[in-house]
Amino acid sequence: MISRLHRRRRSPSSELQITAFMNLMVVLVPFLLITAVFSQLAVLELALPEPASPDSEEPPLPPGLRIEIRADATVVLDGSGPLQRIPRTGDGAVDAAAVAALLAEVKSRMPQEQTITLLLEPQVAYEDLVRVMDAVRVMPDDPDAPMFPDIAIGEAAPAEAS
Repeated sequence: MISRLHRRRRSPSSELQITAFMNLMVVLVPFLLITAVFSQLAVLELALPEPASPDSEEPPLPPGLRIEIRADATVVLDGSGPLQRIPRTGDGAVDAAAVAALLAEVKSRMPQEQTITLLLEPQVAYEDLVRVMDAVRVMPDDPDAPMFPDIAIGEAAPAEAS
């Protein structure tokens, strides 16, 4: 009886079972290909500012509609000057609903306008930029209607200059 146990232990397995691994690959490869396509659709194209040339002292203000996101308030401007200054909410967040309502009013006056420039102070939080970007892209009452889909971002001039 002991000799039979030794024979069973010594006999090597003759083939490797890879059926389960192949079944896993058949399921995983199409799944990964499909999700890769969906993640590409979530990319938002932005117009980033060009590097400043060393000989220019003051960058020119961009023409058209723009929003300055400052530490204390959000200022909406057009080519003629400031339209409205929207203070931050009580908890210090950007009032995205007020920004969206004001821009919807501006969009009704300028329906052909598609671009907007967001100018930020260096200390503004990234979450504030995202809130404002979400507010300016679509109409507040109809999420399927675009408001200002072409967004450019840049750095705001110091508060003394504005």
